[in-house]
Amino acid sequence: MNATTECLTDWFRRQRWYGGKGRLPQLRSIGSWELPSDEPGVRIRTLLVMDDGGATPTLYQVPVTERPTIPKGWGHHLIGRVGDDAYLFDGPHDPAYARALLRLLTGGASIGEDRASARGHLTDASLLADAPHIESKVLSGEQSNTSIVIDVNDGTVSRPIICKVFRALHHGENPDVVLQTALSAAGSPHVPACIGSVTGEWDDEGRPGGRALGHLAFAQEFLPGVEDAWKVALRAAQDGVDFAARAEALGQATANVHRTLAEVMATREPSLGDTVAAVSTWHQRLAIAIHEVPQIAEHRAAIEAVYDTAQQSPWPRLQRIHGDYHLGQVLAVPGRGWVLLDFEGEPLRPMHERDQLDSPLRDVAGMLRSFDYVAGSTALTRPGTSAAGWASDARRAFLDGYIAASGHDLRAHRALLDAFEIDKAVYEAVYEARNRPDWLPIPLAAVARLASRGMADTSA
Repeated sequence: MNATTECLTDWFRRQRWYGGKGRLPQLRSIGSWELPSDEPGVRIRTLLVMDDGGATPTLYQVPVTERPTIPKGWGHHLIGRVGDDAYLFDGPHDPAYARALLRLLTGGASIGEDRASARGHLTDASLLADAPHIESKVLSGEQSNTSIVIDVNDGTVSRPIICKVFRALHHGENPDVVLQTALSAAGSPHVPACIGSVTGEWDDEGRPGGRALGHLAFAQEFLPGVEDAWKVALRAAQDGVDFAARAEALGQATANVHRTLAEVMATREPSLGDTVAAVSTWHQRLAIAIHEVPQIAEHRAAIEAVYDTAQQSPWPRLQRIHGDYHLGQVLAVPGRGWVLLDFEGEPLRPMHERDQLDSPLRDVAGMLRSFDYVAGSTALTRPGTSAAGWASDARRAFLDGYIAASGHDLRAHRALLDAFEIDKAVYEAVYEARNRPDWLPIPLAAVARLASRGMADTSA
């Protein structure tokens, strides 16, 4: 282990994006490349570091800068000391790295070595000034990646962009880049305008040919001073403000995004194998959930009846979808409406599964669950207050908006939509039992309600 990798070990454990919480990382270098610096005395590198400490090795992207001194106020960005006259810093927090990353993105050149390399891909330069003055800052609160807001200013006009640096790397295209780029190119107003991306290539002995290729970073329009839909909806529920019109507009935006994705990317009819695989996954997740959350057991027969009915029901065409859709993934942009973000899919699913065609009903069910969570959160934070009626109205309006914009009557897929929603609620119950026991009643109430309705439909 070299000095740089050695000083990373303790630092890794303190990072929110590190997936090996509670254990000591076992790090080794896979490769690196150096970015040209515009600041004398500053060295800029990107390290690819494998952590072998978990059940499955995980590859991380670690941009770093080396400086001869510690600038005032930079102590919390310090990784460690390397050698006698160099200090190592977390790259995204260093403006020199942000400038170098933007040059790589816009230049389209390939840099690196035999073991690892990177290349920039510029999609749209219209948001970039001709002679930019650049300032940057890292957004706080992210769990799995690091986003840098870069203010590109030509002296008169400020054009803020956001560049997401992916931390855990995987072979294959990142759906967040692929889907938003396709939607932006199609002129969709419901995603930020895309600027470009950076891809990387590195040694991977486990792959045919011994090489892997994946996305490293993604730049797009930044929308400052806006709130996500979760905050907007939660405030409305707590204040007793009707949200139906905004929920209907969100349903329309969701349908428009689905329609655009179906127009510009592949779709197909679901096969028997697709439906059997999906239903089998639901049953497996249910069995695991009952083991961890015994309260679900009393609804098992009703839930399984819903799953069986869904398997025999008509399924809409499979297509690319958001994959992890909820109110926190949507921005309320004044004068523009709802804008969707973060098309990476479920974080716990392997990357090769996230780029598969799926049912758009999965996204619809995810948003319905999110409205339920608004009501549940309101009840938890304001005892004695019920937002159940608010959530019911919002759910109904969202479906009405989706149906109106898509032209597809979701009621024809009611059993299938219920199955997707129950599966999501079952997943939520396990999560809450492990992490937030006080929130467990929210998904349990949904499981009971949906199972009861499914049983009534089956009896009828």
